[in-house]
Formats: sequence, structure tokens, C-alpha cells
Amino acid sequence: MRRALAAFAVAASLTGCARSHGVEAAAPAVPRAPILMEQTSGVTAVLQAVSAVSGQVAWVAGHAGVVLRTTDGGAGWVRLHVPGADSLEFRDVQAFDADVAYLLAAGPGSRSRIFKTSDGGRTWAEQFVNAEPRAFYDCFAFFDRDRGVAVSDAVDGRLLVRATRDGGAHWDLVPEAGVPPAREGEGAFAASGTCLVAVGDRLAWIATGSRAEARVYRSDDAGHTWSMRAVPLASGEAAGATSLAFRDPLHGVALGGRIAVASDTDNQTAMTADGGLTWTRGGRPPFPGAVYGSAYVPVARPPALVAAGPGGLAISRDDGATWEALGSGAYWAVGFGSAGAGWAVGPRGRITLIYFR
Repeated sequence: MRRALAAFAVAASLTGCARSHGVEAAAPAVPRAPILMEQTSGVTAVLQAVSAVSGQVAWVAGHAGVVLRTTDGGAGWVRLHVPGADSLEFRDVQAFDADVAYLLAAGPGSRSRIFKTSDGGRTWAEQFVNAEPRAFYDCFAFFDRDRGVAVSDAVDGRLLVRATRDGGAHWDLVPEAGVPPAREGEGAFAASGTCLVAVGDRLAWIATGSRAEARVYRSDDAGHTWSMRAVPLASGEAAGATSLAFRDPLHGVALGGRIAVASDTDNQTAMTADGGLTWTRGGRPPFPGAVYGSAYVPVARPPALVAAGPGGLAISRDDGATWEALGSGAYWAVGFGSAGAGWAVGPRGRITLIYFR
């Protein structure tokens, strides 16, 4: 990415020089496509979440209690053991460095749990076990190391949202009055850990689906109260907004589709430029099936957004208005730790390094 930025700087200086001498300026440099490199995970389970801390440190989580960590850019992935969790499906992971990370196991009833490590995965604390048999926790997001929120599908007409202010020692249920009424059967999608995202120290968004409509919930007080907007994405059985990505407090995308229809080409993008108060229809990523995960490349210029799904990978450089294909393999999630490197993960232990030159 430093090379790309240098190219832009050179192009800008040449433009200024040419204008001063009355000469037509050269066209600006076109960002080069990233390089994809397969890496060896050492596992065969479905991998559903990735948290990239930097270009060297990343954590990955998936089915069969799988948790992986790299500290060398993916040259080696080490499997970590969470006691008593071998049958759980880890659908979300949030890491802050090579030592501190949170895991969310998704599933009905007590299969929804939250764990934390502060020593690089050598030991784990089980922080939360869901006691509501009708709840199914899908994902979580953090404002900082101590404050975060988690969301479950709707129970008794409202999404269940929990918040922590003490590093997960307590996950308190947000009062019913703080969450708008849900549609019948409304819930989030535990596909990639990106159905709930946070930006800064107060803003958070939740993506959902139902038979009636796709929606995005917004909080501007660290998850204590929420408002809601419908978004122009697919709705129906197992359809809706599956993933969210924001590059700053205002500019973001909601992506989705019909999860149960692998050949469907109605995967969609909705865009916002006002923090989720209004949404407009974006372009369709060029792979079949729903989008499961998405992530912006930090500080990339122009902004680069990568979408992942069982049908492939795609990239947008205009906040989801238009897309280009990156690959045709099956992926569930994608994340970036620097302007130069990130990872996409998926079935059969797939881990792919995505490197921006």
C-alpha cells in the first residue's frame, strides 16, 4: 500500500507541474488488484470469523471449537484450546493484540457463550452462558477493551441486546424500552461476526432480516438505546442484511441476500453516507449467493471494501456502488489489520491472505 500511496503522490505532483506549464496532466494511477495467497490452517472445520489486529497478528474462529492465531502474518497458524468448547461453533472473534481476545459461540440456549483470554489463548474465562432457551446469540462488537455489545435473535418481540462495561465480567441485558419492536421471526445472521459492528466509542449498528424486510438498528450511546431503519435488501425466509462495514462514523454498507439459495444473484448492497439514518441501493457483488461477511481495508485510498460469501470474493472502491471479482472460492468472513494485509476464511479450514501492494 505504501507503493500505491507513493504513486498517488507522484501523480499529484506531476499534475501540479503540468498545469503550471500549460501541459495536459497524466491520468492518475489506478490501484492495483490485491494478491491472494492460500495459507495452511491445519484444520478442516468451517472457519467463520476473523479478527486481524495488524499485518502480523490475527485470530480466526470456527466450528468444532476451533480457534487459531498467527503472530507472523499467517506463515504459521497455531490452534488454541478452549476447555469444554470442542463442540461449540465460534461465529465471532474480537482481538485487541496477540494476548487479549474474546470469542462468541453461537447456537440455541446454552450453546451461546462468550469467552475471553488475556494470555494469548493459554487460558480462557467463560464470561457468559445464555440461559434463555429461545435466544440465539449471533455476534458481538467492542468499542474498546472493556465495553462491548452482543445481540441475539428476537425473543418475545424484541432483539436481545447485552452490554458490558467491565471487560466482559458482566453482560447486562439492555432494557426492553431501549430496543424497538422486532418483526415476526426477525434476527441477525451468525455468518461472519459482522452482523454487529462498532465505530469509535459510542456508535454501533446491527443488521437483521425477516420475512417482511431487512433492517439496520443504530445506537449512538454505546448500545443502551437503539433506533431502526429499513434497508433496500432482500427479505423473506432466511434473507436480509447479513453483514455491515463502516469506514468512518458516516460511510457504511449493509450487504445481504438469500442465505438458503446458493445460486441466487440477488445479493445486494445498501449504502449510507449519514451514519445509517438513510440507505440507498448499491451495486451487486459479482458472485452468486448471499454476502456473508465484509470489511474495509484500513486507511486505503481510495477506500477499499471487500465482500465475502460462499460464491467468492469481491472488491469495491466506491463504498459498494460498483464491484470487481477477486476470487471464486467459498468464504464466510474477511478482515484486515492494516492497509496492506488481511485474511478471508471459509469452509474446510480455508485461510487466504489478501495482500494489497
